[in-house]
Amino acid sequence: MRGGERVVEALSELYPDADIYTHVYDPSILSEQLRRQHIQSTFIQQLPDAIRRYRSYLPLMPLALEQLDLRQYDIVISSESGPAKGIITLPHTLHVCYCHTVMRYLWDMYHEYRESAGKLTRLLMPLGAHYLRLWDFASAARVDSFIANSENVAARIRKTYRRDATVINPPVDVKRFRADRPRENFYLTVSQLVSYKRVALIVEAFSKLGLPLVVIGEGTELAELRRRAAPNVRFLGRQPDEVVTDYLERCKAFVFAANEDFGIVPVEAQAAGAPVIAYGNGGVTETIIPGVTGLFFKDQTSESLAEVVRYFESGGLTTEATQMRRRAEGFSRERFLREFRTFMEMKWEEHCSHNRNR
Repeated sequence: MRGGERVVEALSELYPDADIYTHVYDPSILSEQLRRQHIQSTFIQQLPDAIRRYRSYLPLMPLALEQLDLRQYDIVISSESGPAKGIITLPHTLHVCYCHTVMRYLWDMYHEYRESAGKLTRLLMPLGAHYLRLWDFASAARVDSFIANSENVAARIRKTYRRDATVINPPVDVKRFRADRPRENFYLTVSQLVSYKRVALIVEAFSKLGLPLVVIGEGTELAELRRRAAPNVRFLGRQPDEVVTDYLERCKAFVFAANEDFGIVPVEAQAAGAPVIAYGNGGVTETIIPGVTGLFFKDQTSESLAEVVRYFESGGLTTEATQMRRRAEGFSRERFLREFRTFMEMKWEEHCSHNRNR
């Protein structure tokens, strides 16, 4: 239940009778609301170890999507950070794509992903990625209207697909957090521990600074990060939402080093009254007010981060928690539902008018 699943959960609140199609799902980790929906998976679900290793089946996903029979629907909403927009619909169907990101492992971050992959994946990736890029670009033409989760993603949709997109930021459950708890003397990062999240540079910076850092999350880099970290860095592994909430409400500041499409956790940190120290690129530039709700470091290096942390330690940010909370409330679930409903009503009216005039 990460950002993409939270969006689908919010959409199921808007459209409680809607059917959900997905490649793979595990009912045990879904919210109660999603478990109430009718969910149908593609043939990917039946492949070996699909729930745990679904990413390995990416080359088969275009084929799986095109087998879905969606002829009975007047409206289809695809929620994608991969190939979901590639479904086939009839001429009378309105297809709106909510795009969390253009597939970065095929486009702007292709070389970074390939460098960090295993030997066999590095060998096979050029041919597979070439095929998937052709399909990904072609499938964008199957979408009637794009919604992007940020201006950052809208720009990449224009660059990659040559399509315009309306920006509707994803829903953040700000009501889950309190912003009035006393701050304690530790910094916090919450992330998947994989290379592009750049948690390694956070661990390196705090190991040198000697300041207490708590790391919540799991991933392929966990063992290596533990090996390289100084004693002032604590790793808690994967934790449930209530534990993450508790730490966000108590930390001195939240640290974020990834170049993300939007970045929900930095918004959650602000909802919890925590200032954010983030790499000043990507979606965080749309959610953090520098000098008010957080600080940006310029380069994606431990030295650049350490410099800003020292500035923060010297009293470089004195904003009240209530200001951070107000900023986060601009990204609430209620705002998302309102904006998405209005957009869909407008597009459906346009779609019906166009069909009548043909």
